[in-house]
Amino acid sequence: MKQIKLKEAKTGSDLVLETLANLGVETIFGYPGGSVLPLYDAIYSFKGIRHILARHEQGAVHEAEGYAKSTGKIGVALVTSGPGATNAITGITDGMSDSVPMLVFTGQVTTPGIGKDAFQEADIIGITMPITKYNYQVRHVTDIPRIITEAVHIATTGRPGPVVIDLPKDVSEAKTTHYNDPTVNIPSYQPTVEPNTLQVQKILTQLKKSKKPVIIAGGGANYSGASEELVAFAERYNIPVVSTLLSLGVMPIEHPLSLGMGGMHGSYAANMAMSEADFMINFGSRFADRLTGNPATFAKHAIVAHVDIDPAEIGKVVKTQIPIVGDAKKALQILLETETVKTRHGEWTEHVLANKAKAPFGYDFDENIIKPQHAIETIGKITDGEAIVVTDVGQHQMWAAQFYPYKYERQIVTSGGLGTMGFGIPAAVGAKLANPDKEVILFVGDGGFQMTNQELAILNGYGVPIKVVLINNHSLGMVRQWQESFYDEHRSESTFDDEPNFQLMAEAYGIAHYKFSNPNTLEEDLKVITENRPMLIEINISNREHVYPMVPSGKSNAEMLGVKFNA
Repeated sequence: MKQIKLKEAKTGSDLVLETLANLGVETIFGYPGGSVLPLYDAIYSFKGIRHILARHEQGAVHEAEGYAKSTGKIGVALVTSGPGATNAITGITDGMSDSVPMLVFTGQVTTPGIGKDAFQEADIIGITMPITKYNYQVRHVTDIPRIITEAVHIATTGRPGPVVIDLPKDVSEAKTTHYNDPTVNIPSYQPTVEPNTLQVQKILTQLKKSKKPVIIAGGGANYSGASEELVAFAERYNIPVVSTLLSLGVMPIEHPLSLGMGGMHGSYAANMAMSEADFMINFGSRFADRLTGNPATFAKHAIVAHVDIDPAEIGKVVKTQIPIVGDAKKALQILLETETVKTRHGEWTEHVLANKAKAPFGYDFDENIIKPQHAIETIGKITDGEAIVVTDVGQHQMWAAQFYPYKYERQIVTSGGLGTMGFGIPAAVGAKLANPDKEVILFVGDGGFQMTNQELAILNGYGVPIKVVLINNHSLGMVRQWQESFYDEHRSESTFDDEPNFQLMAEAYGIAHYKFSNPNTLEEDLKVITENRPMLIEINISNREHVYPMVPSGKSNAEMLGVKFNA
């Protein structure tokens, strides 16, 4: 292997930071410990990268996720060995589920101690093998630039995902006068990005025959930056569009052809369109169970075209007649560059949009207690639908998906596949640090808030003016909803009778704090959200509020509960 000579001897830690800076990394989220002390000593005097001190290793990885999800850039986290590395597992798994480009450095004991149960040793390579796109353990200091360059390439190309680099302490301390050529050359890793043109054109052939087409926009359409092309394709052929949770904003919610989110808590129009369609064109959704409901009943009458950059996803859940491996944006570009075909589904689109008008997401205003839907809808108006919306996981997440008027790509930052409570606060920190000129609104429940609220310490220290909107129902709302709906109302360990005073907690962190309870003054009260400072806004809601519509587990998307029809 070709070697590159250095002008002067450098440590492994120096090579780590210099390589990251050369690859465009500007921010690292981390938490120090014994095995990464050499790296932190190098960070002390290195000027090219900003380090953000998290308050927990899980927080550091979620912060890297928020940074990556909101920008498409790689998120980087740094944790120590043993418990530092195992605390990062949830964030790594979350990133794998949602295809997030991440690089996670884990410290490791010195190489002579590996496999000997040394202090703070854990087999992080074995532990993370199923939850990463790839992982490395560095054994030679000369390999550091090559491994990092490869890792970034793997994490950010094809279907993105997390890559772990395990770095023994002695390797990070070792000095070298040369390093191995970092030019990427991985013959076994050649993801297909360019879709087959003839396969893509089969979509148009089928579209000419179709009487009931529908488009599904998935996370892949979001990550590939395909919004402009998706909107243009839908408009050219007058096809209604269903969004998944991770693609909200790719098709602007207020666009006439947008049906909003589909699936378990999706709109009536979206779910009925998927149930009745005779041709389904999927751009970048993996047909997750929250979208499909019972797979045996999903799109029973439809020919399915599935565009996905990961060939393993095509045909995995739903039988696919037109499989297309490649980037969603590139497939849409081919469709738009091909001569327009004549279609015959005007009545269908009218029918689907009539369903949209007949049963929009709705709620009944209550003069005595704030409705969470009202709060989110009002914040959408105040921010003109322009804010980056971060959510934790639970009922508030679904209300945020239903009632915020998303307009653009990468606008929603949420935990989709893994459903990780505690994701919200750190992810919002990462999103704001990556997008200092954009408003970042976090919707979080009282359950998730109590899992990672220590990350609030970052807000003033680093000047991170996120707006934390705590939707407080004094319970684990989604768990409680299922218990009330399907377990004879047995609210087993899902309510909180001993919550702390969240207002005093915010005060302890030096954050502006408000608590609103009057639905009649809510719009005026919420205008504080426009102030440029970190704040906690606590909104108490009923502990019996449910998210509707809802598709019960094992049922088809056409079997929704709680649909509200206009009179």
